[in-house]
Amino acid sequence: GSQKIYENHESGSMNQARTKIHNSKFIIHNSGRGFTLVELLIVIAIIGVLSTLLMANFLGVRERSRDAQRKSNLRQIQSALELYRADVGSYPPTSPGLKNCSSSTALGNAPTCTTIYMKKIPSDPLGTTAYNSGNYYYAINLNGYDLVACLENSNDKDITLTPPTGAPTNCGTAPNGKYYVLTDL
Repeated sequence: GSQKIYENHESGSMNQARTKIHNSKFIIHNSGRGFTLVELLIVIAIIGVLSTLLMANFLGVRERSRDAQRKSNLRQIQSALELYRADVGSYPPTSPGLKNCSSSTALGNAPTCTTIYMKKIPSDPLGTTAYNSGNYYYAINLNGYDLVACLENSNDKDITLTPPTGAPTNCGTAPNGKYYVLTDL
């Protein structure tokens, strides 16, 4: 560390002296320049607008992700139902018939449960509530069965506005319903 202090006279004027302090690591200029309050407010406003846009997009991604999980869950249940039908000749009875193996959430062939078609019936991604209690709905009808889930994204291309007959209406009513419905193959 040696330090040098010197004066530099610009334009030949003795009154406009600038002082620089110099050491081996830093140079300090006292130039009097900086950001104005207006410039800082503009930058803060731009950052706020960008963060709002990004956050809104991020929330939509999470909704679409949960909806994709719901659709996947219903397709897994549908596969198990079709396997059951191929072996037994009919679809299983509504909810109580599904919960007759050692696990209350298994789908099996009663009463022996020798064939397990689905080890655990999936639940809605937002909660732990299991199948056929409002989040996922299964019912046998004259034409086969209905599997229903409530979706969050109202712009989903697979949305149905009205629930099947007998299904809960907790996903809204037309024209605001957000139902995803699978039927027998």
